[in-house]
Amino acid sequence: MKVAGTRVGLVLLSATMAACSSPAPAPPQTINAPQGAALWGDVKPVVSVRELMKYMIDPLADNIFNAVSSTVTEHGTVDVEPRTEEDWNKIRVGAISLAEGADLLKIRRPFAAPGDESHGAGPDAVELSPAEIARKVERDPVDVGENLDNACEACHRSYWYPGEGAEFHQKLRRRLEDLRK
Repeated sequence: MKVAGTRVGLVLLSATMAACSSPAPAPPQTINAPQGAALWGDVKPVVSVRELMKYMIDPLADNIFNAVSSTVTEHGTVDVEPRTEEDWNKIRVGAISLAEGADLLKIRRPFAAPGDESHGAGPDAVELSPAEIARKVERDPVDVGENLDNACEACHRSYWYPGEGAEFHQKLRRRLEDLRK
């Protein structure tokens, strides 16, 4: 179990580092738009939050979360880990898409497509209905995305990688450097 946790940490750190760096750093690009300036047009959502999560964010997250695994079979342990540049590029695509996808969630949009009440209806519903979600967000107008990010990170630090400290990250960086050679 310790190896699996280390591998998950390795993949998450790798994805973050991969999204932020490349083997041959490109010169920094400057965006000349002033802070808070409007884009070239109004940004309007095309899909609901549920659709954005189901069809874009969740599948791209799989590029990261499925990149490393260990499965014990009757023939031994089968380890999956990124080995080729193509494998690492798939992780980069996931990491960059998740980073940008998070900004798409900041655009006001319906929580579900019209008529989609399937997950939030009935006495045994496992989640709030889209209307209940909207009312709850309206009552709490703080940056819901920031609260969600903080909650996710707190959970990850408690359950996924509680032993991550400076020494852990130094060892992980050395291992990553060795893997890339």
